Amino acid sequence: MSLRLANVWGPRRNPQGGAGGAAFSGGRLGEGGPPRIYGDGRQTRDYVYVGDVVAAVLAALGRDGGVYNVGTGVETSVLELYEAVQQSAGVRREAEHADARAGELQRSVLDVSLAARELGWRPELDLADGLAETWRSLQER
Repeated sequence: MSLRLANVWGPRRNPQGGAGGAAFSGGRLGEGGPPRIYGDGRQTRDYVYVGDVVAAVLAALGRDGGVYNVGTGVETSVLELYEAVQQSAGVRREAEHADARAGELQRSVLDVSLAARELGWRPELDLADGLAETWRSLQER
């Protein structure tokens, strides 16, 4: 059995870490620095909350075979994510734009219907609620 994970994010994620847009934005906002957006910010990702990933792993335990996507099935652009992070944090700050990263995917979203059908799993926490939890965890550091 194999699980393919979308962009996992949530509390305790390193705010300086790589792929988690929610983490980089929240961390830089909390430090007072401008978050960096690579390219035009219209590239999309499927951001899945870490607690939902844990639930998917538990649902898959004991399964023989199968490949399941673990995500939300929802595309969120980096610009949309940054707006949501600012709203969650109650902080408004102009983002710094940098050159696009060579070879970066422009669109990434997972079809989670097989996991829903065969594992009975669906993501439960929406972006706004998960961002609020993540922001609180960053403030506790």
